[in-house]
Amino acid sequence: MVPYVKEPGLLPELNLRSHGLVAVAGFHRLPDAMQPTRPQALFKPSILPRLLRLPQWLKNGFVFFPAFFAGVLFQADVIGRLLAGFLSFSLVASAIYLVNDLRDVEQDRLHPVKRLRPIAAGEVDPALVPWASALLALAGLGWAWLTDIHFAMVLAAYAALNLLYSFRLKHIPIVDVAIIAIGFLLRVHSGGILAHVPNSKWILLVTFLLALFLALAKRRNDLVQANGGTDLRASLRGYNLPFVDASMITLAALVVQSYILYTVSEDVIERLGTDRVYITSGFVVLGMMRYFQLTLVEHRTGDPTKLVFKDRPIQLIILAWAISFGIILYAG
Repeated sequence: MVPYVKEPGLLPELNLRSHGLVAVAGFHRLPDAMQPTRPQALFKPSILPRLLRLPQWLKNGFVFFPAFFAGVLFQADVIGRLLAGFLSFSLVASAIYLVNDLRDVEQDRLHPVKRLRPIAAGEVDPALVPWASALLALAGLGWAWLTDIHFAMVLAAYAALNLLYSFRLKHIPIVDVAIIAIGFLLRVHSGGILAHVPNSKWILLVTFLLALFLALAKRRNDLVQANGGTDLRASLRGYNLPFVDASMITLAALVVQSYILYTVSEDVIERLGTDRVYITSGFVVLGMMRYFQLTLVEHRTGDPTKLVFKDRPIQLIILAWAISFGIILYAG
């Protein structure tokens, strides 16, 4: 039943329409954004991919990076541990997403995109969410414990840090993007633990800078939407488009510079047994250029994770980088 509010003729119908209200026999219909949302069912299996944010699991692929760069990715025992680590990270990350979505449900319902998330859209009973989150977290941490105790400790630290982020830190400008970047560092560190390989300081540096770049890209998307009339979060008050654009340009330059220094580093050349890794630097430059083209020329800003799934040139650049690096490292 559509909710209406009783108006005893205090406002003329024309004025009501200008406020987004529709008069019906003395009652006035609330605007769609103000409609209360109720769960249609306790749970529908079809909403699982959106509820758990499966596309965001792509971020957890960073656990494979240390093994890939060390040339041991395809060793059977290594890939088995890494797959377990990837799934453990993904389960814990989904648990955090559920907590975050439940806390922000009222705010999400006013957002043009986030209102379609299952909890905000009323597709799942909010009473089930804490239990589902706890189950996912226990499953992920338990699997991590069985895989490697040191990895489990890092994953627990990641969960604690992201809970702090959800409850408080995401509202503090600059701290919010730094927390996101640290999360990526923990993924890479976990990959090194699981693959039993040391993490190069260059890989850690590139990861941190790239993660900062991606986090600021997401903030830029939030700012664009906020300028359209939707105030998304308190931390946006500490950002504006000139600041974010300047920061992203600086970080993009640092990412490219750090990656090039990594490819020509003497210790990396000695460890990998080849001096041709620098060839892959071109794809990193092209990837950054394509992202700025999407953002500044085509005005197709958005969640960087979603852009990877939607933009064919970025997909081709990433594929070409991975293939060229793999050929140099594994077939060279």
